[in-house]
Amino acid sequence: MEELQLQQVLHMNGGEGDTSYAKNSTYQKLVLTKVKPVLEKCIQVLVSNCSLPIKCIRVADLGCSSGPNTFSTVLGIIESIDKAWHEMINHLEPPPRIQVFLNDLFGNDFKTIFKWLPDFYEKLEKENGRKNGTCLIAAMPGSFYGRLFPDHSMHFLHSSYCLHWLSQVPNGLVTESGIPLNKGSIYFTKASPPHVHKAYLDQFTKDFTMFLRMHSEELVPLGQILLTFMCKGEESDGSNISDLLEMALNDLVLEGHVKEEKLDAFNIPVYAPSLEEAKCIIEVLSKF
Repeated sequence: MEELQLQQVLHMNGGEGDTSYAKNSTYQKLVLTKVKPVLEKCIQVLVSNCSLPIKCIRVADLGCSSGPNTFSTVLGIIESIDKAWHEMINHLEPPPRIQVFLNDLFGNDFKTIFKWLPDFYEKLEKENGRKNGTCLIAAMPGSFYGRLFPDHSMHFLHSSYCLHWLSQVPNGLVTESGIPLNKGSIYFTKASPPHVHKAYLDQFTKDFTMFLRMHSEELVPLGQILLTFMCKGEESDGSNISDLLEMALNDLVLEGHVKEEKLDAFNIPVYAPSLEEAKCIIEVLSKF
């Protein structure tokens, strides 16, 4: 599937039903909780480097999805900014206005997000003292593998549990004669041939490099970026995140519910790099 097509159809389940992302994102919430100390440190560095006076701090959550985690992320950023401001800059004057951009693909359920927004604003005022208008939240739909904001306009960019999603299914998973190279698998696994791993790694390298290049241009000087995404262990040849789904699909093939050739042609655009693979890409880019 081409990148533009994927952007139009790929998104987390919207709404608030039993199968929605809002009801099935506990692990992602745990990731946010574990990373909170790192978030606070990034914000401290950001605030200490702000050129005073500053009227507005602009932040974005890239890959915000829809659900409680969306506002947990925003609240964590706001609280970290307010705390750092009072501790490091001025404990008497109120912190600057915050403008928050929520980014995800076009098919994301922004409608549900903004349905919850009035309650969030009310809670923000009651529990954090942020009066109406001191925090402004807007949507910025589009792929985070492209430009989203003007040059040097953003102070802080955040993305949690998103960058393992590729912009497209990797090229090179089918021979010129149409034979699938990842037969029986829907992802790069331990059983996949070496060239399947290379195809996935090449696509991740291309996407991650583009992500860093595009968004480094959007940050103000000394702006901060915090990225959290899946990585595989040093001794792992792949990830087992899709093992259960793969087993279920193979069972459907054996039972005659799904054609084998359809399964062989299906590959999930997800890659969990090793720590060294991710570090290598970052080190190549001089801006990072």
